[in-house]
Formats: sequence, structure tokens, C-alpha cells
Amino acid sequence: MQTLKQTVKDGYAIVTLDRGKANPINNQMVTELRQLMKENLENEAIGGVILTGKENFFSAGLDVIELFGYDEAQMRSFWQNFFDMIYELASFRKPLIASITGHSPAGGCVLAVCCDYRVMAEGKYTIGLNEIPVGILVHESISALYALWLGNRRAYQFLMEGKLMNVQEAHEYGLLDEVTAPDQVLAQAEAKMKHYLQFGRDVWQNSKLMLRKAVLEQVARDPEAKLEASLKQWKNPVTRKTLETMIARLKK
Repeated sequence: MQTLKQTVKDGYAIVTLDRGKANPINNQMVTELRQLMKENLENEAIGGVILTGKENFFSAGLDVIELFGYDEAQMRSFWQNFFDMIYELASFRKPLIASITGHSPAGGCVLAVCCDYRVMAEGKYTIGLNEIPVGILVHESISALYALWLGNRRAYQFLMEGKLMNVQEAHEYGLLDEVTAPDQVLAQAEAKMKHYLQFGRDVWQNSKLMLRKAVLEQVARDPEAKLEASLKQWKNPVTRKTLETMIARLKK
């Protein structure tokens, strides 16, 4: 694995996003995360998984600098891979906890909302889905998971505004379950994982899938339509211009 690291402890795995300073998500990271999660799902010795990041960043979201240069075939491969990853993370039957070590906008937030529990570091960090102002469609796969934690009304408003929340707001609104000191984020996530692993495995996992049934149906709905809509929007001249401006700012 070139973009991830994994540590296995007593009954659970800690998967660390490890790509550059800000863990931007590209096709390789998505592919590696899907493969590692598949292995952890099939490994009976692994009872659950904690996703974590680096100091100051969980993930800055999609690597728009790299993705901007993809041709149509590469872009199709990426979006298909990304949507498949969302479903696989959301339907991962074992406990899945996000240890959010810093900024987590856009794609970073997508990873977090797939999880069962989110612990975030205190500090001047932001989290949320700001895709619409950038010109990227927010499909039902993502909005349904966002609304699971925020509620439909607030998720709708925040998506349409492209709102990024500070840590306190995200906790108040229900997107985060805990906020703690940066050096305690992983420890708190591990404490919650150990709590989950005390329960009967079959009962916990089957209950999770039943409670998520309606959301998972939304996540899985119309995959080809989502893919084609994303490709069309990505090629839109207005979107491309917006992304060019963003990339110029990022490179500075």
C-alpha cells in the first residue's frame, strides 16, 4: 500500500490515510482503501476498523489537481471506483469509526459519514460537503449518508450552501459524536471500538445493516445515471473554470 498504512491491534485494525501532507484522494487511494477494507471484512480476526489521518488533516478531499488532468476514460474509472467505495464503506458490517485528526472537507467528510461514529480533534478545523459551489454534483449516495447524521432539513440547507462547519458546529448539529484534544482523538476512537466489540458480533452487525437498509438502498440506486451525470458535470466549461481557479489557489 502506497497511500495507506495499517496497524492491527487486539481485535481491530487502524487504517491511516497516508498520502502527502493533506491526504488528497485520488484513484490509487480509493483502490487501495477498497482492497484493504475487503481484506478486513473477510478476516475473522479483525472485529472492526478505525480510519484516521495525519496531524491537521484527516483528508482534504478529492485531489482536484490530479483529477483535473484525467482523460475521460480515467475520469470514468475514478467516479465508478469512488461510488463503489462509498457503498462498500457504508455497508461495511463491522464497526467502522472515524478518528478525524484535522480538516475534513468534501471527500474527507464523505469517508467520515460512512462510519458509525466520528471523533474529531479540537482546533480551527472544518468539516462538511462544499462540492456544489465548486461545481461537483452531490448525488444521493452522499446526501443520504449526510442526512443520516444531520437530518434531512439541515443536510439540504448545508449542501445547497456548500457549508463547511467548524468543529463546534459539527458537534452541535450531530455530524460529530465526540470532540477531544488532538492527542486523544485516536485513543477515544479506540475506546469506542472496544465498547462496540463487547457486544455479540452477529447481533451488532445484523442490526447495523437493518438500521441502514433504507440508506443503503439510496446509496446503491441508479449507479449508471450517477456516473454519467458526474462525467457530464466534470466536463462542463463552468465547472472546469471553477476548478482551474481553485487549483491555481492551491498551488500558491
